[in-house]
Amino acid sequence: MTLRNDWTLVEIRDLFSIPFNDLLLQAQTVHRDNFEPNKVQISTLLSIKTGACPEDCGYCSQSARNKTELEKEKLLPLSEVMTNAKQAKEAGASRFCMGAAWRNPTDKNLDRVIDMVKGVRELGMETCLTLGMLTDAQTRRLKEAGLDYYNHNLDTSPDFYGTVVTTRTYQDRLDTLKNVRDAGINVCSGGIVGMGESANDRAALLQQLANLESHPESVPINLLVQVKGTPLYGADKLDGIDFIKTIAVARILMPKSYVRLSAGRTEMSEEIQAMCFFAGANSIFYGDKLLTTDNPEANTDLALLNKLGIEIETANSATLSPTNAMLQTATA
Repeated sequence: MTLRNDWTLVEIRDLFSIPFNDLLLQAQTVHRDNFEPNKVQISTLLSIKTGACPEDCGYCSQSARNKTELEKEKLLPLSEVMTNAKQAKEAGASRFCMGAAWRNPTDKNLDRVIDMVKGVRELGMETCLTLGMLTDAQTRRLKEAGLDYYNHNLDTSPDFYGTVVTTRTYQDRLDTLKNVRDAGINVCSGGIVGMGESANDRAALLQQLANLESHPESVPINLLVQVKGTPLYGADKLDGIDFIKTIAVARILMPKSYVRLSAGRTEMSEEIQAMCFFAGANSIFYGDKLLTTDNPEANTDLALLNKLGIEIETANSATLSPTNAMLQTATA
């Protein structure tokens, strides 16, 4: 399938309108043309600095403006980060992602984060960061340190964005993605669904991602985790079929990107997750926490993958059976 960066909103809405079985067949066909159909890449995410973020993102427990019960924490020491990274590797994760609740990092804080990147890379793992907005110079420093991926989500469509975030513009996010791409770092960018957006907004979010100059190498699709004390707590929940369709359309629009099931899997049945894998998802976050919200326990994830006959893709492109990964987790 030819890679495109010129999708119209009408074309994407038409994909969402295809009968469900036909949409999944098309997405699975695209998936098989570009990936091994029964392999999944696993990443682990660690919050290296929690809470007290000055942004007002309506979904986020870490915003200082939201009245949640989250306790703020300082930047973790290098030794604690390395302990977590080693445990993640032993459990089968090939990529270690580190997130800090900043609007943008200071150069002093970036020095400490760069030490973390170098340490994780020495373990033979891929590295990913999400630190907020970056300047050109900061992005170049991260590239020199060997950073593999930088995550910066667009969150939602341009039209709906202002109802969710007011302290950072959509263009700010696009500018950071451009800095990351220009520096030669792989881009990880997706969004959150289930925030009260329309079907048109979900299509427009995918349009923004698919029409970037280059498709993101990794596209996390998050289902809103409702946290008490945030403005979006109590929002109408997204229908499971609509979520699966979003995964399928993302796979069709961005054939060579890893499409990741991210936040919200605690709200999904095994059957919905299985359908998402069939629709083209081939990456998950693994572990009991996604920054500050719950994630399915590791052995639960591995048991599901084992039930589905899906193998784990390791950092050297080999595979690890979920059964062996469970044994490693149990003995780690």
